[in-house]
Amino acid sequence: MSLRDALPEIKTELPGPKARALIARRAEATPGAIRCVYPLVVSQGEGAMVEDPDENVFMDWVGGVGVLNIGYSHPEVVKAVQDQAACYFHGMANIVTHEGYVALAEKLNSLVPVKEAKRKTMFANSGAESLENAVKIARGSSKRPNIIVFSGAFHGRTLLTGTMTSKKAYYHGLGPLPDGIYRAEFPYLYRAPRGFTGEEAVEYYVDRFLAVFEEASPPEDVAAVVVEPVQGEGGFIPVPRPWIEAVRRICDSHGILIIADEVQTGFCRSGRWFVSNYWEEWGCAPDIIAMAKSIAGGIPLGAVCAGASIVDKVPTGVIGGTYGGNALACASALKIIEIMERDGLARRAEDMAKKVRNAFTSWQAEYRAIGDVRGIGCMLGMEFVKDEKKSPWPQLVTEIVQEAVRHGLIVESAGTYGNVLRFLSPLVISDAQLERGLEILKAAIAVSLKKLA
Repeated sequence: MSLRDALPEIKTELPGPKARALIARRAEATPGAIRCVYPLVVSQGEGAMVEDPDENVFMDWVGGVGVLNIGYSHPEVVKAVQDQAACYFHGMANIVTHEGYVALAEKLNSLVPVKEAKRKTMFANSGAESLENAVKIARGSSKRPNIIVFSGAFHGRTLLTGTMTSKKAYYHGLGPLPDGIYRAEFPYLYRAPRGFTGEEAVEYYVDRFLAVFEEASPPEDVAAVVVEPVQGEGGFIPVPRPWIEAVRRICDSHGILIIADEVQTGFCRSGRWFVSNYWEEWGCAPDIIAMAKSIAGGIPLGAVCAGASIVDKVPTGVIGGTYGGNALACASALKIIEIMERDGLARRAEDMAKKVRNAFTSWQAEYRAIGDVRGIGCMLGMEFVKDEKKSPWPQLVTEIVQEAVRHGLIVESAGTYGNVLRFLSPLVISDAQLERGLEILKAAIAVSLKKLA
């Protein structure tokens, strides 16, 4: 059986001797601040499965934190990159024009659901770079200085995106931070004020958004609102439809742009190409979309797509960079989009999401520690709490993660309090693998609850 079709199998203690040796070398050669919490060394990956040098086989439900929607080592993507490498590796877009850059921009312009029908796309190297450039585009086109972001947000670790990111543990002691970034309260319905109905909670969060205009920046000085359609590090919290509809109306009334951070949510993860496709159906498409992660399946690439009338107002020279739209990355992205369209990975995400959500919801009825199940498509999370007061239980989640990996399943925590388990499996996972992963995860929850009882 190929690794692509395998099921988890642990043959040694973790980490095994060969993996342990490499982990020790890593500790000596690389910064401890870049921390790895899993006893996992990858020697080979195919589909949703990875093998370590000690021949232990793991199922990966993290996928590079949303990078591997297409899975590891898709043979057609490997071939596309090899073919491009035989021609040339790179051509800087400020110096030369190459076919891949243009073809990928054209393809994304046809797919990405920004508000304006005429679109233009630029390329960067990562999600953080894409968001930096999206903010530059918003400021450059509007000639306004300020940006509104949200509690629970994660946008990156650069100086600007680190400021935009809510959790300052990611930027502790590294100030001063840039001015002009103001924070509103994200619509975290599970933790809305006690006793509120869903409708009252949405009204509350809309009011908290409006309060920023009074407390931080007048609307005429705001260039853009930057929002994750489903918060990632914040705990897999989806934006409620009535809230984004209200925010879209408010922004339109003040000439404020909406930037959707689809770095983690894009490329079929949600059951659509982007969560913004749902927003478009609701009549509130964003003006700019920043994307990265699964766009190129592991080769560094990010992109920003916006209405042409917005992009064309940006001064020459303020956006771009040396490696953005690298030829190898563009070749990978074009092939990945082709495969996603041909193989219906958005539909596959919807089918997987039904199975996983049904499982998570049934476990919620069984285990009172699962306080909430939420997400969109195959970006699903379970929030674990200690009691009816919804006290976060991060210790339980840590134990579940470690128990699962001992049985060959890689899952990751998230959330402001570290008490959310997230599901980010590659979309090419087989039904048998998905079922086995759910079995391992449920058993890990049961064992961990007994251990901490």
